[in-house]
Amino acid sequence: MSAHTRKVAQAVVGLGLAAVLLIWGLPHFAKTSWGDIWAVITTVPLSHALGYQLLMLLGLWCYTFTFTGSLPGLTHGKALIVNLCGSSVSNLLPGGGALGLAATYAICRSWGFTRRATSTSVIVTGVWNVLARIALPVGAIATLWLSGVALPSVLTELAVAGMLTGVAILGALISIMTSERAAQAIGRGLDAVIGPLVRRRHPASTMRVSDLVHDLRARINDVVSNGWWSMSLGMVGFFAAYFVLFVLIMRGTGVTLPLTLLFAAFAIGRLLTTIGVTPGGVGVTETATSAVLVAWGADPAGATAGVVLFSIFTHLMEVPLGALGWLLWTASPKVEPPAEGEEAVYA
Repeated sequence: MSAHTRKVAQAVVGLGLAAVLLIWGLPHFAKTSWGDIWAVITTVPLSHALGYQLLMLLGLWCYTFTFTGSLPGLTHGKALIVNLCGSSVSNLLPGGGALGLAATYAICRSWGFTRRATSTSVIVTGVWNVLARIALPVGAIATLWLSGVALPSVLTELAVAGMLTGVAILGALISIMTSERAAQAIGRGLDAVIGPLVRRRHPASTMRVSDLVHDLRARINDVVSNGWWSMSLGMVGFFAAYFVLFVLIMRGTGVTLPLTLLFAAFAIGRLLTTIGVTPGGVGVTETATSAVLVAWGADPAGATAGVVLFSIFTHLMEVPLGALGWLLWTASPKVEPPAEGEEAVYA
């Protein structure tokens, strides 16, 4: 099977799984029906829906601070275009995250940013995203533990796995930033794992991950030391806006659970969006979040309707907004990317 055929097959399976989970799994595990879910959705006033959309856009605007902090010279307007374009691609296909990164890279290059600056931005923002999405459920579940709320075993396992993954990623990043010896050790370890795979596909390749790590260390240090506050502010603002949106939607569909439980459900959902089996974790996220809310005593139809609405505003609506982003990028002035080492001139 060729690589192209394999990717098409993965896309078909992923989309099929998402459809099954949404059509059958969501109402089944939430103990409701699509008729009851739709009946709740239709009670939401249009004015509320417009407010939800504005809050979603506020979250996306907050995230531009993460982009501008990781890529000096990038304006907030252009950062919003990059975010819309990359997110729309990521949400359309299983494993679309890689395509979203490729879109981000191509767009930034077209505006005159160097390969080194763009690749460093992609790496740093990726790490910031992973850490934030792992920190959310770990913090939420820890709060529930302290409150004496019973947790399903699967959520406990997710919390532990998330905590260990987050500690490992954070430890590797700090090690690369603070110690040349540690950076080289991590690079050699990655070489041992990745090197054979690269040479199998590209026998003439002389690439060594340890060399890349050494080159990246100085760039990551520079970006993080100057932009960590902006990137962190962007992540906090983004997730805060989305959590407020989640709470307002839930209250609008009749879910009256305490904020601690709503935050835990929201955090678990954000973690599950990283699952690449379906586009943006669609189906998996909604089914798991609804099941958790119902298990904690929420009305099945109201909780599931709220989860569906939240997914519409934070996932589905990014697709037409992404189309607008691509149009804005097409109309924006382009600049020939400079040779590496030369000063960039941004469009």
